[in-house]
Amino acid sequence: MPIFVFQLTAMDIQNTQSQMRKGVLEFCILSIINRGEVYPSDIIDQMKTANLHILEGTLYPLLTRLKNAGLLNYRWVESVSGPPRKYFVMTDAGKEAFSVLLQTWNDMANAVSLLTQPPTPNTEA
Repeated sequence: MPIFVFQLTAMDIQNTQSQMRKGVLEFCILSIINRGEVYPSDIIDQMKTANLHILEGTLYPLLTRLKNAGLLNYRWVESVSGPPRKYFVMTDAGKEAFSVLLQTWNDMANAVSLLTQPPTPNTEA
């Protein structure tokens, strides 16, 4: 019977890392907006501080998708130093969706934590 060896290349690992980041991106953005009304550049700054870098070209379409899904609203605020700014806030539906995602995240994080810990020695007598 042939034995197959699976080897992760650097490219495979980078792809997996990228997919993991993409998988939590929306949740992280909703987490920031859940704290209160926020301007997109503030989202970018908070993500960068958490070492989850996001580009405007990724953020704005995601915010539009979340708004179109009824999870976010926005309002325009006049600026003294340029064009009006769009500030985003969570809708009631967004808060409910965030609550479900938060529970899902906590469940997954606990499961992953358990699975990635070194095994404990068997203490059977």
